Amino acid sequence: MASSLRTWYQQLSTSLVLTTLFYATIISCSKPDNLNYSDHCASFVPESTPIDPEAITVPFSPNQDGYYLGGDDILKHADSSRHYYSSNPRKVLLFRTHDVHSTSVDGLYKVKASLILQPSRVTYGYPDSPQVVSLWSQTGALSFEIEGFWSISTGKLCMVGSSSTYSEEGEIRGLSALLKLNDVKSSSNITSLVQGTLESLSSADDSSFFEPISLLMFPLKNYAYTEAGKEIDKGFTYGADVTKSSLSLPLSVSICSIFSHQTSSFLLEYATACNSTKSCNPFSSNIEYLPPVMSLTPIQCSNDWPTLRFLVEFLNSSYSSYYRPFNPNTALVAEGSWNAKKKKLCVVACRISTPTNSLSGSQVEDCSIRLSLRFPSVWSIRNASSIAGHISSNKAVGVSGYFDGIQFRSYGSDRIEIPGLKYEYSLVDKARKSYKEEPGRSEGRQYSDGNSDDMQFEMSIKNSRGKRFGWGHANPISIGDKIAPRNQYFRPYSSPGTEKAKDKAKPLQPLNISYQMSLTSFNASSKEHTYVQISAEGIYDGETGVLSMVGCKYLDSNNQILANDSMDCEILVNVQLPPFDSNQYIKGRIESTRESSSPLYFEPLSFSAVPYYSRINSIRRMDLEIIMALISNTLICVFVGYQIFYVKKHPNVFPFISLLMLVVLTVGRMIPLVLNFEALFLPKQSTQSFLLRGGGWVEVNEVIVKVVTMVAFMLQFRFLQLVWSARLADGNQKASWVAEKKALYVSLPLYIAGGLIALFMNCWNCKLGKEMDSPSFYRNQHSLWPNIRSYAGLVLDGFLFPQILLNIFRNSRENALSCFFYIGTTFVRLLPHAYDLYKAHFYVDDFDWSYIYADPSADYYSAAWDMIIPLGGLLFAAIIYLQQKKGGRCFLPKRFKELEGFEKVPVVDNP
Repeated sequence: MASSLRTWYQQLSTSLVLTTLFYATIISCSKPDNLNYSDHCASFVPESTPIDPEAITVPFSPNQDGYYLGGDDILKHADSSRHYYSSNPRKVLLFRTHDVHSTSVDGLYKVKASLILQPSRVTYGYPDSPQVVSLWSQTGALSFEIEGFWSISTGKLCMVGSSSTYSEEGEIRGLSALLKLNDVKSSSNITSLVQGTLESLSSADDSSFFEPISLLMFPLKNYAYTEAGKEIDKGFTYGADVTKSSLSLPLSVSICSIFSHQTSSFLLEYATACNSTKSCNPFSSNIEYLPPVMSLTPIQCSNDWPTLRFLVEFLNSSYSSYYRPFNPNTALVAEGSWNAKKKKLCVVACRISTPTNSLSGSQVEDCSIRLSLRFPSVWSIRNASSIAGHISSNKAVGVSGYFDGIQFRSYGSDRIEIPGLKYEYSLVDKARKSYKEEPGRSEGRQYSDGNSDDMQFEMSIKNSRGKRFGWGHANPISIGDKIAPRNQYFRPYSSPGTEKAKDKAKPLQPLNISYQMSLTSFNASSKEHTYVQISAEGIYDGETGVLSMVGCKYLDSNNQILANDSMDCEILVNVQLPPFDSNQYIKGRIESTRESSSPLYFEPLSFSAVPYYSRINSIRRMDLEIIMALISNTLICVFVGYQIFYVKKHPNVFPFISLLMLVVLTVGRMIPLVLNFEALFLPKQSTQSFLLRGGGWVEVNEVIVKVVTMVAFMLQFRFLQLVWSARLADGNQKASWVAEKKALYVSLPLYIAGGLIALFMNCWNCKLGKEMDSPSFYRNQHSLWPNIRSYAGLVLDGFLFPQILLNIFRNSRENALSCFFYIGTTFVRLLPHAYDLYKAHFYVDDFDWSYIYADPSADYYSAAWDMIIPLGGLLFAAIIYLQQKKGGRCFLPKRFKELEGFEKVPVVDNP
């Protein structure tokens, strides 16, 4: 847990530093003329003469966050491509205090700060994955450098400042603003809110004018836990006494370490008679639906006392809990205290009263809501949540603000495991009956013993028609009588070589096992995600690699509720793990055992996954590919460098080198640099960032490869420049230009025809492949660029074709190209195809992003192409060799060998 906090702190610190540096670059150097404090703030907070810096009294914690509404007219140029989960992004503000000075007036201070408006907070990764990381967005952010005065007695802060942004025409425009905040006190409690407005100082008809922006912050300075310090446990009820079935926290684990590092999400469970019109809604008439999800976002935590503050938000979608707008009308501000005796966290929550379409004037009131959270000591297939709890009102029935109790439970794969946790199996016998033991079980094949990382996997899911349906992941909860380790990325790997040899006399007995499976699908028509979590338990046969389980899933509010049961446990999950020495996928099937007429019936789903040991092999393959890419690009540099040295030593060969060939080679070297230019200087936000290797980050090695590729491009461009300059310098090169044009006239139609065929095949594949291809919902699966790039790779493979045509039209036998150059370059171009044949037999075709060498999007790779292209390349190299030995037309029929192009020689008349 400490490492998680440390990682979170490092991520936050790094993002804040980068954000601050970014904002410093977008601030206008010149201040507008209307930034006169007295003209705008004298009536709100008077001005005074600053004296000495004040190191004790400051209006905020140095890094104070909050929320704002408005600002669309000055932030509308933010990058909208990142709004994956919400069309109304979460608008976050950052108030960074720089300097505070005492003044000649007691209790009045001058303050300098930065007010930063964030269009949204970007979330990377799948929402149901433990690797979700929230980072501050930089694109489209706006920073105001402001200064003004703060009065302790009135709690008012008035500041003026400026910033800059871009207009619709792309021109920089200066912004001047007035900030007014209320209730900025030197101490705070649960009812304290800092709210105010940011207004434009420009006239309404000015291009720099913007509509007022309302602000809201939860102050951190000198916070007093007024509610958590009371005997609030008296107002908490949880039905039956659950103290015995709850876990207590060890002394080494604090309540802050569990909640203070990230947002926690919970599924809400209402009584069966609840609906939006009855008294089950904690917000009464403010919303017309029953929220399905609740989230707890930490505001502040006290390390000295087991107390902390939350922002409790009620959401209308489980997916939006990870990327959501801030709505104070469906949020609570709360503080809690850990009760070690009762083994639960007791939380007092208060509603926020907010005017319509504004945060200014918000107030905290009605602190009658109670939450209790506990850590169940026993998990089962029907309840495998790390945290369970209850929401209630301490008001009497019928009183305004009262609502019926609501149960909640945590969900997702980010489990909290406390010593003493156990798992109880209840449906193993049912799963055992459905398991059909195959004859001739092991036959010498070796499978996972059930205690290694192979038991967790990412899934690609298809429906019964074979179309891609969604994606997900499966993590074991318990293996035998032990809880499975939670961290799935940094555990020691148990390789096939370290597995204990199986004793044929003592075969492995089927092992009890339980799973948590998270499935996510996307509806392209409604643009909505559907999230389903299945808990499953059953047996694993280490002799056959078969998982046979019974699954249960919680029913949605749209489903028919079964009597006294909110789960559907009529689900079978069967998984076949491949043996260690095979090149196969994990295969599985999820199906309902109900009748097709049942409203709970669903069509069978099949899934495939890459085994963990294959992922390890993928990392090793990437290491190998990096080495091969470095060797290949280094050889290209050597071959081109040698050819440059060769032509400088033999300048008479310049007219006999094809310019079109050099253009093909140069453009071919340029394409991967253009497509991956950002990767040279910026780290990629991709899954590979989580795959650590002994040599460091994968991206670092990729950058090295691309740097060497750039060197090869520069040498190739230099070679083209030398040949072009020599052609232009020598005016007596008519024959060379004529032959070059003829080669172009023949090559260009062939290249265009090949490109049209490639486009036609792409369109044909588009018609055949109109299906949902998760997890790439956010990119065009049949984009033209991969096909164009692949065709460009094919043209590059035949780079000698223009040179062959030039030799034919000139009937040249000059050694224009050194054998070292054209044979070596041909070898480098053909080597990826030989490697692709090798890879098809020894590696599982897994991660699209992981290809560094022999990238399928950079050339045509298949069993057929891997034979055709090398044979064609070797044929072209052999033709060049014969042409430079016996003449450009040596391989043509005899009647074509004598065709010469004659030039007219001017006749000189005898005097």
